[in-house]
Amino acid sequence: MSEPVLFEEKQYLGFNKYSILRRMILAIFCFVAYFYTEDREQNADLLFLLGVVVLVVSIITLFVLHLKTTVYPGRIELDGLWSTKKVKIDLRNIVKFEKSGYSKYMLNNPVYNLHIKGTIRFYTSGNDALLLTDKEGVVYKIGTQKKEEFFNALKKLQELN
Repeated sequence: MSEPVLFEEKQYLGFNKYSILRRMILAIFCFVAYFYTEDREQNADLLFLLGVVVLVVSIITLFVLHLKTTVYPGRIELDGLWSTKKVKIDLRNIVKFEKSGYSKYMLNNPVYNLHIKGTIRFYTSGNDALLLTDKEGVVYKIGTQKKEEFFNALKKLQELN
């Protein structure tokens, strides 16, 4: 018998709006350079091919699951790309959780299980995050696009315990 899922969120790598913007600018640059090349040499054909490849890669990344966050009674599971190890956070060790913004910067790279300055970060896209602090003082910063639902699921669990 499986445990009930209180919250689940899937974040896909291709939906990071700034990485989409960077890829589109690169593709447009390739197409414009191809259009303004006069002799349509072999190098110009490579520019066109590069623009098409960038567009195809952008479409493929829309289907690549980067971060799956699942809240069960008693634990949070964070599952990443194929080669990453699943991270389980025991909610009995969490002493505080709060809503937060992910970063003050506009351009943030997707990260999974990044340990930096006493914080463990999980992020794909968006501006929101939840901060979970455990008994040892380690802070988990989990990026989310469903901040209210995630927070309410944790609050509901806290009230039950």
